[in-house]
Amino acid sequence: MKLRAYQQVDVFTNTAFLGNPLAVVLDGEGLSDAQMQSFAAWTQLSETTFVLPPTPEGLAGGADYRVRIFTPGAELPFAGHPTLGTAHAWLKAGHTPRQAGVLVQECGVGLVSLQQLGERWAFAAPPLQPSDISAEDLAPVLTALGLGASEVMAAQNLNNGPHWLGLLVDSVDTVLALNPDHAALKKLGTKVGVAAKRQAPSGGLIRRANREARAFTASNTRIANDPTDLEVRAFAAPVGVAEDPVTGSLNASLAQWLMAEGHMPPTYSARQGTVLGRAGQVFLSKDAQGQVWVGGDVVGCIQGTVNL
Repeated sequence: MKLRAYQQVDVFTNTAFLGNPLAVVLDGEGLSDAQMQSFAAWTQLSETTFVLPPTPEGLAGGADYRVRIFTPGAELPFAGHPTLGTAHAWLKAGHTPRQAGVLVQECGVGLVSLQQLGERWAFAAPPLQPSDISAEDLAPVLTALGLGASEVMAAQNLNNGPHWLGLLVDSVDTVLALNPDHAALKKLGTKVGVAAKRQAPSGGLIRRANREARAFTASNTRIANDPTDLEVRAFAAPVGVAEDPVTGSLNASLAQWLMAEGHMPPTYSARQGTVLGRAGQVFLSKDAQGQVWVGGDVVGCIQGTVNL
């Protein structure tokens, strides 16, 4: 064991403690897979990352660093908020990218590019592999979520490294009222992202019934008048996270799917974490070449060392 540089940051927010926290071990050299997984389980954050030198192949491809990403229960080939959060921590630690305004991260899906857009960084969404889901496979997921088939506007399997089942539902009210059976989702092995387009205020959150949603009734006006365009929730019981506060990989794949199908415009913003008391905001845009970029603010919260 040795002292290693360590940071904890909050991602997809410009206000500390309202986004998705991330633990970053800035020196992961010499740690075994088991040690990394054990530490990620100990932090109990949705993700913990370990920074390493690029592999020879990554270095040849322009990588500035390599990162391994762990949830409390498993390693991920890619994830969005760890990508932005690790980049922020790496830069804050005094490192300089090989190309000004550009970062290249090596991870399980290969090389991921990031670019600086003003004060905010954005990552290039990895290629999406979408596929249809049958009504037979969808039915038990809807049961676990407490959703009726008539409330689902569209459904798609989404894979950009992590696999998500993406659901577009009829209203923000429906999204916020969900009280899933997480044990059932874990048994099904399905991570689910549920989203709804934000419409003009309807005069109340008509579908809310669960305890968490009722706690937010007092903030109806603030939520209804939120400037974002999409409300998102992410349920990831199969990897040890009942509900993720703000999820970059999910928002990336949702954007690729929803933009391609005409459900969302080429530029929009999403809100996530409302029921958890968070105010995560994700900025999505598609450039002239068709590449979707996923951006967000990052705030430093803890800086020091960890004996690991």
